[in-house]
Amino acid sequence: MGYGGFREGGFNRQFSAPVKEGQEIEVKIEAVGEKGDGIAKVDGFVLFVPNTKVGDEVKIKITRVLRKVGFAEVVGKASAPVAAKEEKAEKAEKPAKEKAEKPAKEKASKGKAKKKEEEVAEVVEETEEEEEEGENF
Repeated sequence: MGYGGFREGGFNRQFSAPVKEGQEIEVKIEAVGEKGDGIAKVDGFVLFVPNTKVGDEVKIKITRVLRKVGFAEVVGKASAPVAAKEEKAEKAEKPAKEKAEKPAKEKASKGKAKKKEEEVAEVVEETEEEEEEGENF
């Protein structure tokens, strides 16, 4: 399930993106797309950020929001480590019981790395298709 709705069964429920055009946020670049743009995620929503590399922690301005992905430009460096902000938010949300399960989750997340790469590749492909469709109109 993505931000554009389901393709199977003709069900086309629309989701709103967790970001808006013009919004400025701080993100960590998680991957690099086929065309060299950095890729960050906000609540699972993919953002393409040119002129960045994996590990960069930057402040970005959202320039375009599509159904499944968005585009942004760098406006500066992150004011604090983005990973620390994410961890702080997660700790505030997780009960103590889940903290005890963290080592098991870390093992599971290593197996998810390949799946994450596949998801990014799929989103990149869909984005390129959407851009091509937009150019044809």
